[in-house]
Amino acid sequence: MSEHDSLHERGRALEDEYFRRKDRELLEKIRRKAAAEEAERALGASAGISDPEVLHELQALGFTPETIALLPLIPVLQVAWAEGGVTPVERHLIEKLANARGIAPGSGADAQLMDWLANKPSEEVFRGAARLTQALLESGSSVVANLRADQLVEYCEQVASASGGIFGLGRVSADERTLLASIAADLKGRKG
Repeated sequence: MSEHDSLHERGRALEDEYFRRKDRELLEKIRRKAAAEEAERALGASAGISDPEVLHELQALGFTPETIALLPLIPVLQVAWAEGGVTPVERHLIEKLANARGIAPGSGADAQLMDWLANKPSEEVFRGAARLTQALLESGSSVVANLRADQLVEYCEQVASASGGIFGLGRVSADERTLLASIAADLKGRKG
């Protein structure tokens, strides 16, 4: 075998390896896309919605079929975090609301809620949650079954007043009042 044949075979082997690697990358990309589409379908089924824009935004915020039930609690969490941390009284109110909304202790949703009570959710989650909750309220989604926008605002107000004033009763800060007005506008579908 000549040196030329050896170089030709080596070149051919490198070319074959290059195309095998590209095929693997393409297959992996196709698998990821299919997995993302399946996750979106599952989220849509869990949330009882089919609007692709809403589903995409929910996914972008990190919601899954298991954690979507937490969406209506995000505005309440936002109020609890408004002054830098969640107090024990606020935590108790949020856990009580979660329990009433069917969040089972030890579930994936409960684990996510416990994390959000200990570690402030991102501003992106807060920004999108009230508006997305309002979209689910309008769609009649099972995620917000037996819940109205004014009830959510009331829960937010309860959390805001839970740790203020004398003995933790009756005082809502100016920042909390501004946040409550913004959440109420988002939940009721008005542009702010």
